[in-house]
Amino acid sequence: KTRGPLLLNGAAEEVEHHSAVILTFCSCRTGQPAWGSLVEGMQNLAHAEDCSCKEKRDATFLPPKKLPANSRYSTLLLERQKTLGSSDLWEQVKLPEGANEDEWIAIAVIDFFNDLNLLTMALKDCCTHETCPRMSAGLYTFAWCDGDRVKTPTKMSAPDYLEHLMTWVEGELNNEAFLPVKAGAPFPTNYRKGMRVIFKRLFRIYAHVFHSHFNDFVVGEADAHLNHSFKHFIYFVKEFSLVDSAELEPLKELVNLCMEQRLRSKGKKVA
Repeated sequence: KTRGPLLLNGAAEEVEHHSAVILTFCSCRTGQPAWGSLVEGMQNLAHAEDCSCKEKRDATFLPPKKLPANSRYSTLLLERQKTLGSSDLWEQVKLPEGANEDEWIAIAVIDFFNDLNLLTMALKDCCTHETCPRMSAGLYTFAWCDGDRVKTPTKMSAPDYLEHLMTWVEGELNNEAFLPVKAGAPFPTNYRKGMRVIFKRLFRIYAHVFHSHFNDFVVGEADAHLNHSFKHFIYFVKEFSLVDSAELEPLKELVNLCMEQRLRSKGKKVA
């Protein structure tokens, strides 16, 4: 067992690794999710903001993050629309010609935040303090630390970790000193470093879900959405070097599979 602290915005974060990683996709411990299907649950959550009869148990659902109308991102958002729905995810993640890379990353992180918000909330009845007393991914265990609400690395249940993570990301994205929305406002010098921390932590949601709840997604008929979302995420972080390979170890096999599929689709031979 090895343990290593990582410095994140002045705080130490702890990742615990227990010997070798063995990827498992089926560890459903709760049976059929409480919703009729996870797809239905995700659809309900996606429309929750417009629903006057929203259940109280969904009160922790974070509203979708949207960039202000007529912001500096408006033109780039229109450009992105041209590739949405394309079967080639790799083309979707590429920086449009003449676009600002920092702005492109900002648009993408909001999309991933909204998507993972739906995924985690759809699993609310499967991922509980009882089924997931530790935030883990196979043989990796993650301790939360943000230097503000939690000042030292603290092990906690997966639901608690996910709530801390998503609330923290929301705060970062709402901070215009970090993610400026006005045209001409400069990005801070720590912008790319901060984005790397955000993407690294968002990856841990996928890691936990694939190791502990993949079968829940299969039973709930939402595995296709999960796989598509994960592949999109991996293509993006690889394209812009946003997550170190060491941080992707909990899903190393799946990451390699995604990249091999990418190479095959372009007719290249995998080394």
